[in-house]
Amino acid sequence: MKVWNQIEDAFEKQTPVRGRVVDRIRGGLEVDIGEIGVRGFLPGSQVDLRPVRNLGSYKGRELELRVIKLNKRRGNIVLSRRVVLEEEKTKTLAALEVGRVFRGEVRDLTEYGAFVDIGGICGLLHIREMSFRRLEHPSELMKVGDQIEVVILRFDAEAERVSLGYKQLNVDPWTTAHDRYAVGTRVRGKVVSITDYGAFIEMEPGVEGLIHVSEMSWSSRTKHPSKLLGKGDFVEAMVLRVDFKARRISLGLKQVEPNPWPRLAEQYPIGSRLTGTVRKFTDFGAFIEVDSSIDGLIHISDLSWNKRVNHPSEVLNVGDDVETVVLSIDPENRRLSLGLKQLSDDAWEGFFTRHQEGDLVDGTVIRFADFGAFVQIEEGIEGLLRLNDIDEPPPSKAEDRLHLGQPLKLRIVRLSRDDRKVGLSLRAAEEGYSGHGESSEVSSVKIGDVWKR
Repeated sequence: MKVWNQIEDAFEKQTPVRGRVVDRIRGGLEVDIGEIGVRGFLPGSQVDLRPVRNLGSYKGRELELRVIKLNKRRGNIVLSRRVVLEEEKTKTLAALEVGRVFRGEVRDLTEYGAFVDIGGICGLLHIREMSFRRLEHPSELMKVGDQIEVVILRFDAEAERVSLGYKQLNVDPWTTAHDRYAVGTRVRGKVVSITDYGAFIEMEPGVEGLIHVSEMSWSSRTKHPSKLLGKGDFVEAMVLRVDFKARRISLGLKQVEPNPWPRLAEQYPIGSRLTGTVRKFTDFGAFIEVDSSIDGLIHISDLSWNKRVNHPSEVLNVGDDVETVVLSIDPENRRLSLGLKQLSDDAWEGFFTRHQEGDLVDGTVIRFADFGAFVQIEEGIEGLLRLNDIDEPPPSKAEDRLHLGQPLKLRIVRLSRDDRKVGLSLRAAEEGYSGHGESSEVSSVKIGDVWKR
């Protein structure tokens, strides 16, 4: 009788009772009302303010309940947690205030945060508000069922939406970061994230710095940070720039090593010879590896004095060791220009030294163009034979009068040292050019006139 008197008293006065869920039964949960020593029934609809998908998860949990139905004759006790939560929610909504601290229970975890019950209301604790350090998932910091303290960041009482903070209850490491991360300071940290443009380094929980891809190596060949660093690596870097207001620290990886470019300029003055390995080709030249962090470029125009090179692979092979000549070094922009043809004398200079306008030369037709034919007159030296210098009247196509491989006796009618061009004439040679600006009696054509035709 005493037990039922206690139950009736709790029912009439609507005072809460404590109970422990002992089992899941049809339609709800069986609860042991510990203070009274009897068991009651908690319907599934009365477990929470919202429908509960997994009632079995409540087994073993201690709950605060209210007796909502009582049948002494049948010995039935019906309990409700929902009523208690509704009362708590009303009190919580009235007490909501930005900056106020509540104690709550973690009810659920998602990819983007945790839902915390602060008394009849589940607020969202976003993953960004959990810690000053980078978190991949909320489970790194808490689990369902944890009792935690949170602070109100924002709320909408009418919509019953509350945004919570957890990290705000701890000291923000950025408030004292300026004491530890002055420009020029060497730091050690862990790679926590890699992007296309760089790697983020955690120097301490909550403080990260970015090593931009351009600050990773003195070489310009680093195209992606993952080629040098991996997530979880520990690295030493140097503080380059800081913006504590924006919470940004720029770090450099290459700055902890000596800059090889000034040393290179001292070691290899302009005109000196340097041996390297052909690393790769582009349409405009070949990159030569000088050492592990420096590449030089042989521009396609510096591969040969006299050979028409359409692609570097016509002259070099990847992996070849080649000797080159240093043409220019720009340490500031980290550019090294190399030349291959400069290892030998310039055939064009020799040709211009030996020849002048009016000279007769032997040549061989090597290719045709719409405006004439190209004739090789020495190894690597080509001249242009225009249509109006082939015959009078000029043929419509050079192929009509000439054929590939045909040997010709020609006269030089124009020399351009700066442009490295030679103008040739078959007519002037056949008409017996006098060598003094006029042809023989057979023709009075001058060189200038021949060139203009």
